Amino acid sequence: MAEISLERAQESIVNRRQELKAFDETKSGVKGLVDSGLSKIPTIFIDEQYKLERNNVHNQKPGSPTNNDGIPIINLTGVDDDPNLRREIVKKIGEACEKWGFFQVINHGILLPTTDEMINGVRRFHEDDEAKKEIYSRDYSKKVYYNSNIDLYKAEATNWRDTLCCVMAPRHPLPQELPAVCRDIMIEYSSKMMKLGQTLLELMSEALGLNRSYLEDIGCGEGMFVKGHYYPSCPEPDLTLGTSSHTDTGFCTVVLQDEIGGLQILHQNQWLDINPVHGALVVNLGDMMQASSP
Repeated sequence: MAEISLERAQESIVNRRQELKAFDETKSGVKGLVDSGLSKIPTIFIDEQYKLERNNVHNQKPGSPTNNDGIPIINLTGVDDDPNLRREIVKKIGEACEKWGFFQVINHGILLPTTDEMINGVRRFHEDDEAKKEIYSRDYSKKVYYNSNIDLYKAEATNWRDTLCCVMAPRHPLPQELPAVCRDIMIEYSSKMMKLGQTLLELMSEALGLNRSYLEDIGCGEGMFVKGHYYPSCPEPDLTLGTSSHTDTGFCTVVLQDEIGGLQILHQNQWLDINPVHGALVVNLGDMMQASSP
């Protein structure tokens, strides 16, 4: 019996590898599967851990929290003009970092036309088959590339997600390396995000009781990696995830949600929805930030 089980396990691994390779070679990502009209998701996308977690959620007692009402929303109005307001903001950010590891910012200096166009630009790219195939790659030394699941051949379950990846700092790509359908907004958004990132690092440094430039001085703000995710409609959403549970490895991640939502965080052993706020940005402290903080 043991030999039969081992043989079947090895066969399953080989079959999965072949299925992953076939999917990868289409260069069409998850959206290509959806466009083909499939009614059931391929087995590589079935997430057994997610199915187990869903069952646990369904078995929770009535009234168990599943939606978020508490993630801090911090208004940055006046942060550079009013010392009193700045102290209040610093205090709120310190509390949010300590208790949550997440917070949202509004009135952050990036206007709605820019955030809306960034979302639209990412959508345009993912809906342009020719633009995607031109830069499809698993060569991660490139500054600009598109694929589905960076960890495609390593993850236990494939996520229902395609991604445009761009290294925008410290050395940004040449303009012609960026997809034409979203080139201008990528450049504009990234420039404004670098400025906001510097402000956030200053505020977090002050929240730690340190010199305003501390986190910037130790290199936390040097690089910027922009990812434009796309989550096509899924025929069996109970079996897979757009992004599996994880922590971010960098210093800080700033997330711009669209109006559909779906983002969740783990807080006190509960998954909480981060409901979209138009134009707001979700700030997530990464592993490197926690390791770098005194």
